[in-house]
Amino acid sequence: MSLANSDAVQAAFYDLLSGDAALAALIGGAIHDDLPAGAVTGTYLIIGAGEVRDRSHQTGAMAEHRITISVVSDAEGFRTAKEVAGVVSDALVDARPVLTRGRVIGTTFFRARARRDRRSGARRIDMTFRVLVEDN
Repeated sequence: MSLANSDAVQAAFYDLLSGDAALAALIGGAIHDDLPAGAVTGTYLIIGAGEVRDRSHQTGAMAEHRITISVVSDAEGFRTAKEVAGVVSDALVDARPVLTRGRVIGTTFFRARARRDRRSGARRIDMTFRVLVEDN
């Protein structure tokens, strides 16, 4: 198994999150694949960081994608960031979006870390999800 499905996985999860009504009510369309340029205010998501591990077996090629989705917020305290993180988790756990290459077998929550950026004061929650993908 290779990184061949990485782009398809990221695009599918971006589409899934950008189409979620509950998430849109909280952050609008503020979903990025890298830290936006310049001063950013409000609450937004960053999708992009991750790693891939081969999980192939005798019946076919598979990979485990660990996708990190970050909630960043300049709101006071962690309440806003945690509310958004909860909606993201609800949308992704057990999700099986359609990929342009391969097939999602399952999505599970792996871990999360909440912290405050000392320089900007922003709150940040980095959530990692495991996505098991079978290649075509």
